[in-house]
Amino acid sequence: MALVRIDGINFTYAGAKRPALINASLEINEGEYVLLTGASGCGKTTLIRQIKPELTPAGAREGSITYDGVAIESLNTKRAAAEIGFVQQNPDNQIVTDYVWHELAFGLECMGLSVGVIRRRVAEMAAFFGMESWFRSKTYALSGGQKQLLNLAGALAMDPRLLILDEPTAMLDPLAARELLDAVGRINRELGVAVLITEHRLEQVLPAADKVAVMERGRIISQGRPEETVRNLCRSGEGDRLFFGMSAPVRIFAALGREELPLTVRDARLGLKRILGDKKAQPLSIDAPKISAEPILSAKELWFRYDAKGADVLRGADISLCEGELMCLLGGNGAGKSTLLSVLCGLNKAYRGKVKLDNGKKLCMLPQNARTLFTADTVLGELMDASDGDEARARAMAERLELSGLFDSHPYDLSGGETQRLAIGKLLLRDANVLLLDEPTKGLDAYAKLQLANMLKGLCKEGAAILAVTHDVDFAAQYADECAMMFDGGIISRGEPHEFFGGNRFYTTDANRIAGDIAPGCITSGEVASQCKKLLQ
Repeated sequence: MALVRIDGINFTYAGAKRPALINASLEINEGEYVLLTGASGCGKTTLIRQIKPELTPAGAREGSITYDGVAIESLNTKRAAAEIGFVQQNPDNQIVTDYVWHELAFGLECMGLSVGVIRRRVAEMAAFFGMESWFRSKTYALSGGQKQLLNLAGALAMDPRLLILDEPTAMLDPLAARELLDAVGRINRELGVAVLITEHRLEQVLPAADKVAVMERGRIISQGRPEETVRNLCRSGEGDRLFFGMSAPVRIFAALGREELPLTVRDARLGLKRILGDKKAQPLSIDAPKISAEPILSAKELWFRYDAKGADVLRGADISLCEGELMCLLGGNGAGKSTLLSVLCGLNKAYRGKVKLDNGKKLCMLPQNARTLFTADTVLGELMDASDGDEARARAMAERLELSGLFDSHPYDLSGGETQRLAIGKLLLRDANVLLLDEPTKGLDAYAKLQLANMLKGLCKEGAAILAVTHDVDFAAQYADECAMMFDGGIISRGEPHEFFGGNRFYTTDANRIAGDIAPGCITSGEVASQCKKLLQ
């Protein structure tokens, strides 16, 4: 018997005109690792929340969901809380206490377990996740990666049989994301906990999954072994939206017309060696973009701390942004990237250093929590607010961002990707000259990122200057004019993306890891495939 059986679920949010889920069916067996993927807004989050009674959204549902043979609506509350763990996209949304040790104990205390049992489980979780060095730290002082590991540990402390994760790496840097997904894999393999995960970063999840289910417009359109699913999606080719979300190994080999579709970087490297032998391409020639030499926004020697007696978060940070430039700012969680944006836009004031914005220029910022920009009850209301009541402009922006079918939806009912697109739409309607974007690709699938990039590049051609803080290495490599690395409160390096990523071994793209020695200078799947095709001619 399946641990979870979803049978013909239809679901419509309260007040919505169209269903978010249509005849969706899925089984999750004991100890199985299931990846649920699909375009932004396809219904992934809505579906997985149906399995967690405390998080099920308001609306009308048809069909049935059973957990261990029991209808989900009849499942004992205490059992549901303990046996079905859930990790959300935003780490801060789940943390409820001040200290790490108390956060680990909180759920166990709510269950009414004895002090001895609580202490044993908390110690076990701290040891399993290597949390000893920050066990007594305050939760607000943790990095994003540590917060998400804490959420994962807190869910696991409840001794679940099923662990559900909703894009858990969306706000993590690449190294923290890898650490988290490694921990999820260990939980599944070593502890036998079933895993249901939604994720856009497929390079690490695909090889670990036992089954992949693909969603499109509220329906589950296919499910099966990872190799089968990947092969079927690749047959649809470059024109298919879901193909854009495939990992670098798959995209490269599909572009080369190979039947063999490796799922890991290692297998892709070995595969290219077999195909190409000792052949090597000439170093890639790159034409640097023509950017205005005069900065439109600049900052010199910025020093900032949140508490008068606390540690400095910014330590002499310098940055300049030119007209027509799209710059991506990268770095680990806790490096100071979001703090730098808050100082540049005036939300916080540095105690030393200066920020200069050219006279007559208008600056807008997308915060990390995009929902803080929302003030209306509907999507159309939000866009009307930003367009000063100009309905034609509001509707045109909605069309541009694929939000036209959601006019009557409440902004808080949107998926993560839809939330990002609506927030960005509000900023674009303000006609700012300078845009500061904190994690703009969070929750977006690869195709939606392409659309966003085209929009941002179009604005740059019109003279806008854009600074985007991102953990999305592939987005930065493909679309940025310049990349900068932040570490320990300052900008330690910057350069054109090929120069920036080309020499790195860890902080780089999978495409570069796969073929850096075969196709020097290539940092995207398209570049690697193009160079390999030339070698095969």
